Amino acid sequence: MPFIPHTETDVHQMLASIGASDIEALFDEIPDELRIGTLDKVPAALNEMEMSRLMHARAAGPQPLCFIGAGAYEHHIPAAIWEIVTRGEFYSAYTPYQAEASQGTLQLIYEYQSMMAHLTGMEASNASLYDGASGLAEAVLMAVRANRKSKSKRILMPATVNPTYRSVAQTIVENQGITLETVDYSLDAGCIDVASLPAEPGDVAALVIPQPNFFGVLEDVNALTDWAHAHGMLVIATVNPTSLALLTPPGEWGEQGADIVCGEGQPLGVPLAGGGPYFGFMCCNLKHVRQMPGRIVGRTVDADGKEGFALTLQAREQHIRRSKATSNICTNQGLVVTAATIYMTLLGAQGLNRVASTSHHNTQALCEQLNTIDGVASAFTSPTFHEFVIKFDGVEAAAVLDALTAKGVLGGYNLTDDYPALDEAILVCATETKTAEDLTAYRDALASVMVELKGGVA
Repeated sequence: MPFIPHTETDVHQMLASIGASDIEALFDEIPDELRIGTLDKVPAALNEMEMSRLMHARAAGPQPLCFIGAGAYEHHIPAAIWEIVTRGEFYSAYTPYQAEASQGTLQLIYEYQSMMAHLTGMEASNASLYDGASGLAEAVLMAVRANRKSKSKRILMPATVNPTYRSVAQTIVENQGITLETVDYSLDAGCIDVASLPAEPGDVAALVIPQPNFFGVLEDVNALTDWAHAHGMLVIATVNPTSLALLTPPGEWGEQGADIVCGEGQPLGVPLAGGGPYFGFMCCNLKHVRQMPGRIVGRTVDADGKEGFALTLQAREQHIRRSKATSNICTNQGLVVTAATIYMTLLGAQGLNRVASTSHHNTQALCEQLNTIDGVASAFTSPTFHEFVIKFDGVEAAAVLDALTAKGVLGGYNLTDDYPALDEAILVCATETKTAEDLTAYRDALASVMVELKGGVA
């Protein structure tokens, strides 16, 4: 959808320059008898998200309703974002090896870093990483380097962290002698029971805290952060950036805040696109900044006092001795970071808050509706953000999802393989893109499927 950039101020200025009082004055030569009074058969105006959905449906037919989250989320992306990102100066640009000659690129990265640091409540951000999963692996490596008080390579990794993230982190760090020790969760609450943590965990380099966790459940981040710091650990937060418009930022967790923050930036204006490209983000406190992988752009002034931007830190193997590099895989995802920066700029703090609030509201409403269906129940009792887990009684989760797909509903993510202790359960997500009618359609489809699978007649 093309983006029409004229603001009200632009329109007034153009009218004033040609001496017209308003847009209606441009058509004053049309006789009154030829003018139509009202457009009774023209439907009410739609906003951009509604119009885009309508036109996609008319072009390709009805699209399935998607209620799958699990780390990649269907959010509305304003048309302006990718109209700007796909301009030649952004779309065809490459890594600035002569960095200071690329002031536009450096300024954009600087703005991105500033926004991410503000969103997470941290003091510094890098220029991005490959994706959220490798970002967590980099955070683990960074924590082992940065925690000078610890001599171990033990990392406490909750089972409530995204299984893909845990798998990628294990693959990257295992050959460096780092051990990821699983922290279990409460089957009732769906989060870590702080009271169950050991009083003497021994020498541990860091604790990873997901917020919200993979189940969409909110962890007790304040208690977990203080427990980790009390035992000499660093805290690695892995977070959904959209949630930070509502939830306490990691920099304010507990008494001291998290030490390192990472996550997946896809919710910030990046389409699902079959799995990529996405980007990972990482922030930290200034005392750990020299251990942060990747690039950091800083703002400065030149010899004439003019503002400019420069690469302040670039501790990767292309710039320093390989043995001293903080990472060898810290790809800066410049194009999608550009989209995220424009997304955050266009929406602003209030817009991000509305996205998060509406997503949360839709998820709670859907959860309440699904719990009215016989054989369907919420798996956990804890508060959630914009995902929740439901369990099925007497039917298989895979069969439910297949039957829902046949009815035009992508019902969620099957948790059976990753979390067998939950039995037959799925993870369901609803973002701001879902309407009340969409939620009802899911509820009706699931109710019908449950009857069919139990041998009844829907």
